[in-house]
Amino acid sequence: MNPAQSYILSQPEPWRSICLELQAIIKHTLPEVDEQFKWHLPFYKLENKMLCFLNVRKTFVDLGFIYGIALTQHQEYLVAGEKRKQLRSLRFNSLEEINPHIIRAVLEEAALIGRITKKG
Repeated sequence: MNPAQSYILSQPEPWRSICLELQAIIKHTLPEVDEQFKWHLPFYKLENKMLCFLNVRKTFVDLGFIYGIALTQHQEYLVAGEKRKQLRSLRFNSLEEINPHIIRAVLEEAALIGRITKKG
């Protein structure tokens, strides 16, 4: 088992189920994504550029987007804060909060931004 999968499976519920659902949506939306384990978190790279990551916090799961500041869709769901300059995230407290349509739209836009961003 790879370290990213181990990280997800080692989480207590409901965080494990949330991470598994988000992982499935990421891989289904962007089948070419490369799942890696960096900075003790599951990271997803596209064309060798960091795209997003999963981070289990005390009270939520963060689906963070590296170039989140450039995202234009569903901004009402994107969280900044914590002295984040570029990063934005979608946060989930339960499986019921996961809306696959919103996540897919944000992932597709993030992938497009990542492809045109020169910085890797």
